[in-house]
Amino acid sequence: MTEYTPPKVWIWNKENGGAFASINRPIAGPTHDKELPIGKHPLQLYSLATPNGVKVTIMLEELLALGHKGAEYDAWLIRINDGDQFGSGFVEVNPNSKIPALMDRSGPKPIRVFESGSILLHLAEKFGEFLPTEQPARAETLSWLFWQMGSAPYLGGGFGHFYAYAPEKIEYAIDRFAMEVKRQMDVLDRRLAISEYLGGADYTIADIAVWPWYGGLAKGRSYNDAGEFLSVQEYKNVQRWADAIDARPAVQRGRMVNRAFGEPAIQLHERHDASDFDTKTQDKLAAE
Repeated sequence: MTEYTPPKVWIWNKENGGAFASINRPIAGPTHDKELPIGKHPLQLYSLATPNGVKVTIMLEELLALGHKGAEYDAWLIRINDGDQFGSGFVEVNPNSKIPALMDRSGPKPIRVFESGSILLHLAEKFGEFLPTEQPARAETLSWLFWQMGSAPYLGGGFGHFYAYAPEKIEYAIDRFAMEVKRQMDVLDRRLAISEYLGGADYTIADIAVWPWYGGLAKGRSYNDAGEFLSVQEYKNVQRWADAIDARPAVQRGRMVNRAFGEPAIQLHERHDASDFDTKTQDKLAAE
């Protein structure tokens, strides 16, 4: 490792290298003019099937599975590697230029909602589902929801970046974040040893938020061979919980929406109708 002494004032004069270097920059705002499409449904989602994006599509599919017709939605693909999140229309919905972003057009005045946790909370309160109304279950659920908001950056931007995406392997950085991620997995494992779901006996937005990040890690779907590296099989209670959520049909559908990588049969780039799962996946479109 080369020795580095930070300057007194940092100046952005070069890309940082590694994956996503071409879209990283130290300023906000749009880079180009581009309006967002608007479909026929009351809810318009602009996203990509990263863990944060999957939270929202799972929530919407779960709501539809319960019979909430008002949860019908159009899901539009935002290709973050191409910089779609810096288009002027997207920045109007989310000034932070991160997916997912939601426009709720069900009322007289459109409502923008950004940040995945905020979207889950908005939908839970709108439809009266997956968020307890009585205490202490409500507080427990919200605590675990916000636990995910604060913890996942150490898993993704910390461990995931330095383990899988950085241009060089830095032992100190990988060790530091691996230790923290294993601590977080132990936090979850201890909670799930005494509770079926994170908020209590019922499946809630806390599980919907945490599962794409930590359930994906537990099942070996994150950062190449990171599951083996972190010995995720040791967390038996997390494994039980992850398997239970994996098996939910709405979760399986939600994982497919706005997915632009992996097996073509599980890629549904855009979702505008429930029938799209049967007719518009990439393997079906390629066969036409």
